[in-house]
Amino acid sequence: MNSIIIIHSLLRYGVVLFGIWTVINAISGLSRKRDYSRSDNLSNLLFMISCDIQLLLGLILYFGGTWFSSLKSDAGSVMGNSMSRFFAVEHISMMLLAWVLVHIGRVKVKKAETDIARHRKMLIFFGIAFFLIMISIPWPFRTALGKGWLPVF
Repeated sequence: MNSIIIIHSLLRYGVVLFGIWTVINAISGLSRKRDYSRSDNLSNLLFMISCDIQLLLGLILYFGGTWFSSLKSDAGSVMGNSMSRFFAVEHISMMLLAWVLVHIGRVKVKKAETDIARHRKMLIFFGIAFFLIMISIPWPFRTALGKGWLPVF
């Protein structure tokens, strides 16, 4: 389980980088009114794939670890502790919502009829998903929740 935590912790940087790339491409495409390019498609595809891998690893950690069993056995205690509540409820809920938005966004972008519409949908769906991801990561500067910048090997 420890190796999965390490991979999950490291992969967050891939998700963040692909998310930044996707949002920057969307803003650039809208502001410059440029064509939807292979780079735009690649950025949001890699963002989606990295989110998919993160979700899979996260679900393994959630259901194979202590968070879900703690929530089932003593929900009141979990909800009363900010760190337990974050990992047992808030982190997984927000990340699942972000994952859904990434997948809906990918479909909406593909189905959009104009390049401007594609960039707009990229910005809306991937931008909101990226925001949710960023506020749901246990960054080191988050008091009481913060994990290290890099996992302990």
